[in-house]
Amino acid sequence: MSQVAHRFADVDDARALLTAVGYLPDAATAVVAFLSDRLERPILVEGPAGVGKTELARALSLATRRKLLRLQCYEGLDESRALYEWDYGKQLLYTQLLRDRVNDVVGPAAAGDDGSLDAAVGRLQAHHSAFFSPAFLIERPLLQALRSEEPCVLLIDEIDKADPELEALLLELLGEMQVSIPELGVVKAKAWPLVVLTSNAARELSEPLRRRCLHLALAFPDAARELAILKARLPDIDERLALHATTAVGRIRQLDLKKAPSISETLDWVRALQALGRGVVDEATLRETLGVLLKHREDELLVMARRVELTRAPT
Repeated sequence: MSQVAHRFADVDDARALLTAVGYLPDAATAVVAFLSDRLERPILVEGPAGVGKTELARALSLATRRKLLRLQCYEGLDESRALYEWDYGKQLLYTQLLRDRVNDVVGPAAAGDDGSLDAAVGRLQAHHSAFFSPAFLIERPLLQALRSEEPCVLLIDEIDKADPELEALLLELLGEMQVSIPELGVVKAKAWPLVVLTSNAARELSEPLRRRCLHLALAFPDAARELAILKARLPDIDERLALHATTAVGRIRQLDLKKAPSISETLDWVRALQALGRGVVDEATLRETLGVLLKHREDELLVMARRVELTRAPT
C-alpha cells in the first residue's frame, strides 16, 4: 500500500476544512475525522435519519479532495454487487474467439505438424488463465476503493439495512484493507481509503465490525448550530426568518413524530419560505408549507394540532 500524506494537520485543521466545504462539525465530529485520517481507521456513524451522516462522507471527500465511492446497502446485497463480478458476456465472446483459434491451431497439428500440438496446448492454457483475469472483472465499490491508484473516500451507506452476511465480507477489508478473490488471490489496497459506514440502527451491528471502527454518534443539532448551518448554506437568509424557522423545527422535533424533519428538509423548507416571500413562521405559513418539512400525513396532523405553540415567536 502506498504511503499517503495525512490530509488533516490537527483537529482544528479538520474542523476548518470541513467548515470550508459547508459542513459544520461539532467537536466530536472534528476529532473523529482527524483521528480517522491520522490512524487510518474507518468511521462508523450512527444516528437517526437526517442528522448528516451521509453528508459527512461527502464533506470528507471535498475536504480531502478525494473521489467519493458509495455502496448503498439494502436487504439481499451480496458480494457480486458490493465487491465484484465477472463480465460473463465478455467471457463468452472470448470463448468464441478462443474456439476459433483452437480450430486454426490444433487442426494442422492433427495433420502431422511436429511440435505444433504441444505449442497449441501451451497457448490454450495461457488463454484459460487469462479467462479469470482483471480484464474480465467488473469492479463494484469495495473493490474499486482497494484498486484505486489515488486515495478515495468509501461510503458504505446504511450498513444496518444489509444482511449480516455482508458484515463478514467487510471484516477483512476494514481490518486489513484487503479482500480475497478465489480466482485472483488477495487484493490489497493500493492507497488507503478513508472509509465511512453509516447506520440508522435498523438492526444491531456485530461487535467485530464495531471493533474495527472509530465510533461517532450524531444527533439533531441544537438551535444555535442549526441556525449556523442555515447561514452557511443560505448566506442571504433573513436573520429573523432563520431564527423563526430553526425555533419552529426544534419544537416540532420534540413531538412524537413518525419521521422528524432532517437538516436537509429544514433547508428545503427555508428555501420554500424565501420563495414565498415569508419573513416569519406563523400559523398560516406553517399550514401551507408543512408538506415541505414533513412527509407523513399523521405527522402533519399532529403538528397542526399544536400549531399555536409551535409558531410562538422565539424568545
